Amino acid sequence: MPRWLRTAQSALLGNGEKLGVLKVLLIYFVLINIVFLYLNPLLHMLSTMVKSTADLLDPTVRWIPRSIDLTFLRQAWFGIRFPETFANSMLIAGLGAIFHVVSCSVAGYGFARFRFPGRSVLFGVLIVCFLVPPATLTLPLYILFSKLGLLGSPAAIVLPALFGHGIRGTLFVILFRQFFLTVPKAYEEAAHLDGAGPLRIFLKLMLPMAKPAIIVVFIFSFVWHWNETYLTGLFLRGEFTPLSFALDSLYQDLERMYSSGGYVNNESMKMAASFYVILPPMLLYLIVQKWFMRGVERSGIVE
Repeated sequence: MPRWLRTAQSALLGNGEKLGVLKVLLIYFVLINIVFLYLNPLLHMLSTMVKSTADLLDPTVRWIPRSIDLTFLRQAWFGIRFPETFANSMLIAGLGAIFHVVSCSVAGYGFARFRFPGRSVLFGVLIVCFLVPPATLTLPLYILFSKLGLLGSPAAIVLPALFGHGIRGTLFVILFRQFFLTVPKAYEEAAHLDGAGPLRIFLKLMLPMAKPAIIVVFIFSFVWHWNETYLTGLFLRGEFTPLSFALDSLYQDLERMYSSGGYVNNESMKMAASFYVILPPMLLYLIVQKWFMRGVERSGIVE
């Protein structure tokens, strides 16, 4: 093969040291398509929520509206009662995430470090509970909360998280267990020689080291509690309305108004209300993104 042909082949296809032009173009093509798939719904929502009725009905206006109309953002603010429902969602999601971090870190540390009779059996039961569909537990939980007088109260949503149950509680216990298994026992042995007991070792040594796992569990629990609509609609019964449930109620009201012919442009209103719902979790993720990615790497999620 001529030298110039080998040089051209190496530049196009690459060699062991570097990627070729075609491989780089292929990687960028795949990445751009993936980014588009994820950003397309978000960009569509941002574009639609500021469109006027004329722009929405005009088929020539797709992404960029002719004029920015903030009317639907203001109407959606009052339509979902944002200050009230936002505070309710923050209470449920914040307390649920904190309770999950506390209870699941203790359980995960116990499974990772302590030897006690039936540990393997209990961990096996934990795995089985992870495989049980949550819908099968809805009726027993409803009966239990009804007898305890918790229906209509946010305690029906956040109280299970205090005991490591709640939304995806089993997964969080497993995440903490996997993280604590990666910590060398020499740290605990050194602290034990200094006179520290198990509780002090956990609170003063292991828990600060588990910051990556804590952030991962907190974000996951916060988002899942924030987006929950089925359990909130069933247990709270409209007496304590979080933001996600208010969004669903607004959608139903808009559909009824549209069916009766009293409202023409409900798409912009829907997108504006959805924007208010997804904005707080997005801001939270942007703030803790760096620590979240480190936590994912160290918690065993990517393995």
